[in-house]
Amino acid sequence: MAAERVARLKRQLDQAERATKAWDAGAAGERVVADKLSELVPRGWYVLHDVHWPGRPKANLDHVLVGPGGVVVVDAKNWTGEVRVASGVLWQGRYARTQAVEGALAQCAAVASILSPPYRRLVRPLICMAAQPDLFGVTNSDVAVAGAQRVVGAIESLPAVLDQKAVVGLYEHLGQQLTHEQEPGITAFRNVRPGTVVRPAGGLPPGGAHTESQRTESQRTEGPRAEGANAGGNRTRSGSIARHPAGRGLPGGSQPGTARPGRSIKAHPHGGTSAGRLALLAAFVIFAVYVLPYWTR
Repeated sequence: MAAERVARLKRQLDQAERATKAWDAGAAGERVVADKLSELVPRGWYVLHDVHWPGRPKANLDHVLVGPGGVVVVDAKNWTGEVRVASGVLWQGRYARTQAVEGALAQCAAVASILSPPYRRLVRPLICMAAQPDLFGVTNSDVAVAGAQRVVGAIESLPAVLDQKAVVGLYEHLGQQLTHEQEPGITAFRNVRPGTVVRPAGGLPPGGAHTESQRTESQRTEGPRAEGANAGGNRTRSGSIARHPAGRGLPGGSQPGTARPGRSIKAHPHGGTSAGRLALLAAFVIFAVYVLPYWTR
């Protein structure tokens, strides 16, 4: 058991070391990309580094740029091996990295969601490869993939769509929205206490949908017979019939003999009938044991 525990701890340590190396490599790639993007500042671009991902409090965006060419959301990668864009698909070796492309699109959509409608179409996604400096390509989903040495030229070549006043206004707005600490919304599951039942208005009764369907089926099968058995009684608002032994109708059909929607009527024998049968049986036993022998003599 001790050997198994040591082996398990070693595996966990190896996994932690690999994760740490991956995080370190990613952080190194972000620093390389940040240094290259800083070259755009003297050219009228504003850069935000390591900001919050709108709608995802635990996630972050590597870089967001605002400039004459619009808003560019840059996702920095530090992949090893052969990385290329072929036939509109991003490849790393022989694996298609469609998930990275979808992630870049999701980041772009998140930033666009906090902008006013006229500026949402000006947000562009870009993946920057720190370890492939001369790479450049565009995927089928219009996500640009550029190496560290080509990312500045790719961004600077975008056509001008914003003037200086609009650039400053968007930069201030994004700085306010993306740099403050984000809190989960009021509908987050962590805010719902276990065991809390939220029933919508007009929902089903506590019995649930199955009980309701059973009641509906019972209405179809037992309803006509119940009405026939209680013909002549007073019909209530719900369609049931109530009769008092004295002939007076009772509201709601709560007395015995009432036909309720969804409830079948069962005949219950009167208590006096059973007592009478027992009395007759006792009298017959007494007669057979005590009276009949003397009578035959």
